[in-house]
Amino acid sequence: MLALLFSVPVQAQILPRESPVPGGIAVVPVAAETEPAPEVYFDDQRVLVVPHAGKWQAVVGLPLSLSPGPQAVQVNDRNGQRREFSFIVQPKDYAEQRLVVKDRRMVEPSAKDLARIARETEIIRKVFATWSDRPLTSLQFAPPARGRISSVFGLRRYFNDQPRQPHSGIDIAGPVGTPVTAPFAGIVANTGEYFFNGRTIFIDHGQGLISMFNHLSRITVKSGARVAAGDKIGEIGMTGRVTGPHLHWTVSLNNSRVDPALFLPQDAVDNGN
Repeated sequence: MLALLFSVPVQAQILPRESPVPGGIAVVPVAAETEPAPEVYFDDQRVLVVPHAGKWQAVVGLPLSLSPGPQAVQVNDRNGQRREFSFIVQPKDYAEQRLVVKDRRMVEPSAKDLARIARETEIIRKVFATWSDRPLTSLQFAPPARGRISSVFGLRRYFNDQPRQPHSGIDIAGPVGTPVTAPFAGIVANTGEYFFNGRTIFIDHGQGLISMFNHLSRITVKSGARVAAGDKIGEIGMTGRVTGPHLHWTVSLNNSRVDPALFLPQDAVDNGN
């Protein structure tokens, strides 16, 4: 089974690793860096662009629900001209994971719970749809906690043999109280305690790049706070729907949940081979 161990500093990177599959990332050069930064859209969502290798690069999040095949981003330049740049999405099969949750309420919520979940889902939807025009020159992410990856991204999940949404992040197992740090600079967009997610923090890194941290035992930042990479924001816990203490880390890019491991250098990943 794939296991990642985040324990030592790793080399930073300019762009996330490209993986043009559902739940992955496509990197599409769209203009010369000498031109003004263009506006780029994918599926009507604004796309992050960064300068790299003499080009403006569109860093496109690909939703897990996306069908493989030809896709395109739309580019609007400052003269009002609209162009398309194509790329191919490759198929990917994700593994299955079956978990046993002792608290049946977390698998079969009551009517009152469902109303709460609906309210929280709307809050989460709005946070993930956030766009802020902060220029980014690199995407140098660091692991947000030390520990072993107990669940990877994209797993087709079953709780008590009931199918649920695929795993939209990675789980970092660690003792309760393990520090959680910001993987990249940003602004704390929201904090709260959610039915499934437990104590949660959202960080807006800019240009539609959002991190979410779930199941915390403590939150040590407030909404609106500016954080730098490496700043402590909370501690690992087991609040919400969990089977043990861990941090669930989600990365959303142009409102698509993508594999956070792609933002980490390859030397942070041990695939067991």
